[in-house]
Amino acid sequence: MAEHPVFPYARWSERLPDLQRQFRSGDPFPHVRLTEFLEPAAAAACERDFPPPAAGDWTHYAHYNVRKLGRADRDAFPDSIRAVVDELQTPRFLAFLGALTGIDGLLADPSLEGAGLHQTEPGGFLRVHADFTMHNHRPRWRRRLNLLLYLNEDWREEWNGVLELWDREMTHAVRRYPPLGNHAVIFATDETSFHGHPLPLRAPGGRTRKSIALYYYTLDAATRPARSTDYRPLPGDGWLERARIWLDVRALDLYSRLKRRYRFSDRIASRLLAALSSLRRRDRR
Repeated sequence: MAEHPVFPYARWSERLPDLQRQFRSGDPFPHVRLTEFLEPAAAAACERDFPPPAAGDWTHYAHYNVRKLGRADRDAFPDSIRAVVDELQTPRFLAFLGALTGIDGLLADPSLEGAGLHQTEPGGFLRVHADFTMHNHRPRWRRRLNLLLYLNEDWREEWNGVLELWDREMTHAVRRYPPLGNHAVIFATDETSFHGHPLPLRAPGGRTRKSIALYYYTLDAATRPARSTDYRPLPGDGWLERARIWLDVRALDLYSRLKRRYRFSDRIASRLLAALSSLRRRDRR
């Protein structure tokens, strides 16, 4: 079987029995890390063409529990990145994911709700959290899997940005994976699949933490209660820190409810917040 120009189906399919065992036995929750995930030329092109923070219309996720950039406008992606995103949403790839994870009926999300391109600048972070449980605009779509593909050649651990997988009681990080180029982590998502990169990024000037994030769903027979992203304090955080985290989670929950009801996007909210911030700066002058 000839290899695919983006994803090496033949190579990974030969390893499926081992990958299935790794996923099922993943600690603290089912997951697997795949190195050399894409064909090398495809991964190199994605990293080379990844839009810098100053280019394009990035959504600014900036509140107490997170500081990062995101883009979900698939049509505006560079050709190399669009080819990867499109392939990882095909029926062929969904069948591969289903075989690996044992989850039947996986659905890709063409709208890339909360997904797409993610980028963290120096000082940015993502507090440990469990993800939102249902698609914001498709009430019967239950979130089941995350695929995080990293595009950072020669990343150094002292720059932080390491993906941490925490135990369900939030006592310690069980696994830590540096965001190395062409490494992917696939993991099951539920109410206690806690993960993040909570330490502020310390990359040198011009370096950012780059990734492609894709989320996969299954169709539920009935609508489930939706829960927004649930950020958690770390052991040792004081009461004031815990209170701020809790208040931010409550605000995010309200925002998510409004988004589901009125069907607006994070992009619109990001532009509104940027406009309000600009007005506040103007008033101070």
